[in-house]
Amino acid sequence: MRRADLGDADCGIAQALGVLGDWWTVLIVREVAGGTTRFDGLQRELGVSRRALTERLAGLVDHGVLRREPYSAHPPRHDYLLTSKGEALLPVLVALQDWGTRHVMGDGGLTATADADSAEARRVHRLVGRRVPAMSLARHDGGTESPAAPGRWTVLYLFPGAFAPGAPALPPSWGEIPGAVGCTLESRTYADRHPLFHAAGAEVRGVSTQRPDQLAAFAAYARLPYPLLSDEDGRLAAGLLLPTFRAGGVARLKRLTLLLDPEAVVRAVQFPVTDPAGSVDEMLAEVRRRTAAEAVQASRLS
Repeated sequence: MRRADLGDADCGIAQALGVLGDWWTVLIVREVAGGTTRFDGLQRELGVSRRALTERLAGLVDHGVLRREPYSAHPPRHDYLLTSKGEALLPVLVALQDWGTRHVMGDGGLTATADADSAEARRVHRLVGRRVPAMSLARHDGGTESPAAPGRWTVLYLFPGAFAPGAPALPPSWGEIPGAVGCTLESRTYADRHPLFHAAGAEVRGVSTQRPDQLAAFAAYARLPYPLLSDEDGRLAAGLLLPTFRAGGVARLKRLTLLLDPEAVVRAVQFPVTDPAGSVDEMLAEVRRRTAAEAVQASRLS
């Protein structure tokens, strides 16, 4: 009997597990979402045998979760990419990450932040040196855009949720969730410092899991001169294994900031962010230091 045939034929959970198979399969989807799309890279990251990896990749392709795209004809080699069906699994990965962090690695408490010496903080700081997977997110003002500004340094600040007056009410007990409050202050501080960031050679972009229309209402209220991007489908959260929490029935990003170089590689991380306004000035100083060093290096090579 095939694994997909096991369990209750009318139960979505049983049928989903029939497709995912085992924990290796879930981790393969995790790695592909993070930008590791080739066989050798997947084997290196996961430490799985070639036979086991071949079988699981074939199963995911057969089920339409992954598709193969050739990048070499001689010898034949393929990238494994998520289909729309595969991308629909990303919120599941985000939920698993949140559940594992909160209930297996943590004490079960609801929080929008983390201790500086926690496993969650260590995982986030290991993003330094990693390239942000290629993707486009919906902008608050229409259209789509990459989280990383092409050819520019990018300050990508991620926040739990910002709400304009008159918009739907805040999630229940929002003010009692550690780390949740401060999004408006942080966003307005970035707006005030925006000309300084631009002069230093960096673009600013904010990201949350709110819908684009919610972000549009807040951006208009706060008069933000930079785009807000919606990660409501969890593409960025799953791709970088970003810390999240759940409030008001929605998975939300914990407050953190990434500095990306012109090649979309993470060069600095702020997490946890305990001072939303002060962290903006700290990031501005970091941008100035990085771009100044880059200019010195360029002058030496010229």
